[in-house]
Amino acid sequence: MLLFAGLGNPGAKYANHRHNVGFMAADAIARRHSFSPWSKKFQGLIAEGTLGGEKIILIKPQTFMNNSGQSIGEALRFYKLTPSALTVFYDEIDLADGKVRVKTGGGAGGHNGIRSIDGHVGNAYRRVRIGVGHPGVKEFVQHHVLGDFAKADREWLEPLLDAIGDHAEMIVRGDEPGFMNKVSVAVQRKTGATPERENAGSKQQSPKQQSHVRQARQQPAVKLPQTGPMAAMLKKLFGGKD
Repeated sequence: MLLFAGLGNPGAKYANHRHNVGFMAADAIARRHSFSPWSKKFQGLIAEGTLGGEKIILIKPQTFMNNSGQSIGEALRFYKLTPSALTVFYDEIDLADGKVRVKTGGGAGGHNGIRSIDGHVGNAYRRVRIGVGHPGVKEFVQHHVLGDFAKADREWLEPLLDAIGDHAEMIVRGDEPGFMNKVSVAVQRKTGATPERENAGSKQQSPKQQSHVRQARQQPAVKLPQTGPMAAMLKKLFGGKD
């Protein structure tokens, strides 16, 4: 048995937030593989099904993001599972829109849901990090992740979620590279994006290795408004400095 957890905040007003893409991924898997209806258990919503012949428990914690570990820890203990049986789907601002990366272990990277899970069960579990992009300025991160996906985002979001649902079985088999490739190809096919290319001669850190502040500093200069509500807000944030 394996436990797949999608992270997000409960309630209709949060449903389309970037922070809720983990919930969306869990829903996509449940739909694609005809899991049982969602039911309340472990301070969350759970659905049961199979992937690749393995029994899967899907869980969407209803404890709000910052306390995700309470729900997930309770489920792991009930089923007597170790953290290695856990896979967590969640939003990642250190990845560009529509990119997906899978890894086991590591730090929380400033993500409060992951920090909560680490505190309850340790960090030796698999993470499926779903890129939602960075707003470019550290002060705007909270507004970005707690804001709705734009209509234009549906161009890459829908094929990404469909691909996660279609190919989740590859995660069960331990084929993380194959899973990431399938998702990448599905997004590229729908959006017309060119495949990612690795620059072997570059020593520059990849986005996932950089801090949010460092990434913000590397963003192209943006011309800021001089008048209007946005200008007033920026003046308040930065103390009116030029």
